[in-house]
Amino acid sequence: MTRSVRLLVLGGAALLAAACADTITGSLNASLLNSAFTSTPLGFESMASSFSSSGTVGTAFMPDHGPGGEHGRNGLPGGVDFMGGGFGEDFLGGPMAGGRPFDHGGPSSASTCVYAASTGIVTCGPDTRGGLTISSTVQYKTTAGVAQAARDSTTNTVTTHSDVSGTITRRDNSVTTVKHSSDQAISGLAYNSTLRTVNGKSTGSESSTGKDTAGTFSVARVIGDTTSGVTIPITSGKPTYPTAGSVIRSMKATVTYSGKSPTTSTRREVVTYDGSATAKLVITQDGTTRNCTLPLPHGHPTCS
Repeated sequence: MTRSVRLLVLGGAALLAAACADTITGSLNASLLNSAFTSTPLGFESMASSFSSSGTVGTAFMPDHGPGGEHGRNGLPGGVDFMGGGFGEDFLGGPMAGGRPFDHGGPSSASTCVYAASTGIVTCGPDTRGGLTISSTVQYKTTAGVAQAARDSTTNTVTTHSDVSGTITRRDNSVTTVKHSSDQAISGLAYNSTLRTVNGKSTGSESSTGKDTAGTFSVARVIGDTTSGVTIPITSGKPTYPTAGSVIRSMKATVTYSGKSPTTSTRREVVTYDGSATAKLVITQDGTTRNCTLPLPHGHPTCS
């Protein structure tokens, strides 16, 4: 073997050893976090928030060892428009099958609700399902501010507070713990109202531990949103969608394997309604910002 060949072989071996060492002890590929941003956290579907679409059930995030796949202009894989399971249909113009945005009556997760005339508050739960405990309160008021035991055609304002917490252990011995809460106030619900207004805030945390073919891991997600002054004109025979206000959504995901450095990713989505049929969407993911537009109602983001 010539000297030059020996040097090439030795150099290649050194590079291979360095690559293997990095695989064993270095930071992990960010693609492990893909499913964190494309799904709703476990139990978060019971919150009043802009996350998730109608009927979507939250699932615990686990490291994603599948192919990374291509990311669209909005920074998410698989052609997904918004993080956290999607952007709630009420924020896009209401149910696709018809109906007005935010035309709902309050919590429906608990099996029993009790009205207290002394406070004007309906308390639902606590109700435990699959290891998670759900509790909520709701207050119904007329346009005159009179508290009600249940919603009817005269109800103008619905104010809710919801909590979900608990720990679930699966058959593979992975453990997930969640703690979520939300507050939301919707006004303009009376039958003769021409303008609906929504304000709210949600926060959530989900953490899991487990073991897979890559080793022992811990993962965590922190999620939340703030809805400020979102207003929707209600006009018979015309499309309804927000024309003012904003929604700020954020999520942080972290995965850590034993013996390796943590891998973290953050994402922030800001939707601003300006009275036109096109909302502004600004996405910031891991320090990179994209300016997008969102056609209303029920459009898909276009990002530069």
